[in-house]
Amino acid sequence: MKLSRHHLAALAAFLIWGFFPIPLRWLAGYASGQILFFRILLSLSILLLLHGLARRAAVRQVWAQWQAAPAAERRSVGISTVVGGLLLTSNWLLFIYVINKVSVQAGSFAYLICPILTALLGFVVLRERLRPNQWLAIGLSALSCALLGAGELRNVLMSLVVATTYAAYLISQRRLQGYDRLVLLTVQLLLAALVILPLAPLLGADPWAGFQDTRLLGVVFILSSVFTVIPLFLNLYALNALPSGTVGIMMYLNPIVSFALAFVYFGEEATALQGAAYGVIFFSVILYNSTLGRKRS
Repeated sequence: MKLSRHHLAALAAFLIWGFFPIPLRWLAGYASGQILFFRILLSLSILLLLHGLARRAAVRQVWAQWQAAPAAERRSVGISTVVGGLLLTSNWLLFIYVINKVSVQAGSFAYLICPILTALLGFVVLRERLRPNQWLAIGLSALSCALLGAGELRNVLMSLVVATTYAAYLISQRRLQGYDRLVLLTVQLLLAALVILPLAPLLGADPWAGFQDTRLLGVVFILSSVFTVIPLFLNLYALNALPSGTVGIMMYLNPIVSFALAFVYFGEEATALQGAAYGVIFFSVILYNSTLGRKRS
């Protein structure tokens, strides 16, 4: 298969996200809420600047599209946007905590099982059909979680919570098809900023101290630009031409790279039981994405 610009964009996006734990670990000494506060603030600032300079037409189009929609659609889009913003904020906070306070393995495992968990939620919430091999893959994923839980129950529970919040976020965004995703993400981050500002002390965030901390601002700017906005653009560019299934399979590059970093770069170790669990989940991922049970047209 010849790799197009869109394939390369998708690969680059997930490769960048795979290296996300490195700069995040530079801030391991900071409270997760402090990192979250400034990641939301700086990501929102970058997106607002971007829309103001180059994407005003897209913003006007989304506004006109929403205004022209039936009342039921406007209500559905509004609810999905608000719920999505809350879920994304929760996911960011939990992922930051897991990477910096638990382990890179736990964070990687969360995003490895996330697509399969998304399919399960799609079946429960949206009544989407699953093939027999996908049901088997879900069962194997549950087995891998049980194996990990036998050794480190806290870690696997944290991984499941991270995966569930992001899977629920993806499900909530299914109702926003046809709308510019980057514009809606900006709205979601704006809502998140409005929510997190009064809650900053409860999350361990100190905005005043953070604005005077050049190291924190510098690293979070890297997280917000290089590891948030740029890969989002690349991912959206890829989705303009590639099937979502193709991009979905490439998504697994993210946790695979993070797993490699956990062992090679961060020096984390895995027990024989954990190794067996990782083997099971990798096999379930392959099984889930196989064509077994798919009807030929």
